[in-house]
Amino acid sequence: MNQPRQSLRLNVGFLINQSVGSSRDFYFDLPALVLEPDLNLTNLTGQAKITRTPQGLLVQARMGAAIEAECVRCLTNTEITLNSEFTELYAFSTRSTTESELILPEDGHIDLGPLVREYMVLEIPINPLCQTECQGICPICGEPLNEQSHQHEVEDSDPRLAILRTLLEDQSTE
Repeated sequence: MNQPRQSLRLNVGFLINQSVGSSRDFYFDLPALVLEPDLNLTNLTGQAKITRTPQGLLVQARMGAAIEAECVRCLTNTEITLNSEFTELYAFSTRSTTESELILPEDGHIDLGPLVREYMVLEIPINPLCQTECQGICPICGEPLNEQSHQHEVEDSDPRLAILRTLLEDQSTE
């Protein structure tokens, strides 16, 4: 079994000498994975199809995972599901590199960790929500409004006008 930090490191050296078009599928099912420096994924599942091309090894991957995030409205922790698909080429030489400039290492092992991290980070929502209709937090007491509705007595007047209110109250008692 692979060590947790090397769970996305694949031995693809056997594909180098295969004919163009040869491929192999790799499947992933990891309960937890930490991608340095700051991405903690849970329930990572997915598939990577690696195909031999004239330029190098083409990686076509579909991954799904979950992360813990804080809801921007109610500030509670929630689990966000991320799904990502990507295609990248690990080139045999620098002449064949693509925009990502990935080169196939001489030892025939590729680490999909940095790619998975990059593409999963792109899937993280800017404003994560615990639920679509999140009510947020009470502006008076700070309690989450999703759990229970509650009422507060709210004074409608400005405290700077309190002296005027006392004058009105005095006038109504006369």
